[in-house]
Amino acid sequence: MKVGVISDIHGNRVALAAVLSDMPPVDRLLCAGDVVGYNPWHADCVDAMRGTSAGLPEGVPWPDDEVPTVMGNHDRAVADETPFAFNSMARAGVEHAVGQLSEAQLDWLAALPEQRRACDGRVKLVHGHPDDPDHYTYPEEFGPDLLGDEDVLVMGHTHHQYHEVYDAGVVLNPGSVGQPRDDDHRAAYAVLDLDELAVEERRVEYDTSAVISAVEEAGLPRQIGFRLTQGR
Repeated sequence: MKVGVISDIHGNRVALAAVLSDMPPVDRLLCAGDVVGYNPWHADCVDAMRGTSAGLPEGVPWPDDEVPTVMGNHDRAVADETPFAFNSMARAGVEHAVGQLSEAQLDWLAALPEQRRACDGRVKLVHGHPDDPDHYTYPEEFGPDLLGDEDVLVMGHTHHQYHEVYDAGVVLNPGSVGQPRDDDHRAAYAVLDLDELAVEERRVEYDTSAVISAVEEAGLPRQIGFRLTQGR
């Protein structure tokens, strides 16, 4: 069974479209949270994860069904309007998303769980850490002790693409679709082979200039767009 794994889309429809177009055939798609925030296409990215592709640009293999997703800190801040210790860029993205999303889209965000199982329980999705959804679990903290009875633990939040394979299973961060911060500007995602318990980390180029223009047109801080060219 092949599983596409994404995280931290952050309202970047251009990067999400590039990832979905680049992704090889998979049996399932999973998302480790932070669908919204920063970039200006919050509604489109929420609809993509809801499996509601009507109105999205044609020619992209948008999901036909709802994508199992967990709640990220930006998702929670938008749904509850309670941002935590956000810098000015993050706060601006949250405020922009609150103003853009419909009641149905906000309700979908608010209903996201902090963790969930997928693929017959073999994959556990969290955003930050199994014990703390807001903890940034960087690669140096990866270890088999993070695993429970699942075969694969998927985390997001750090925007750093990385994975390790242990005797007990796999710990994976697919990286960020919409705002990588691991010094590689390309959109990040992963393909998980559940039969072999193997991971393929993948990166794809996309039109960052289009995102920069859209960020400026939306009145969002310019640095949100320009940092995409640097991967940090």
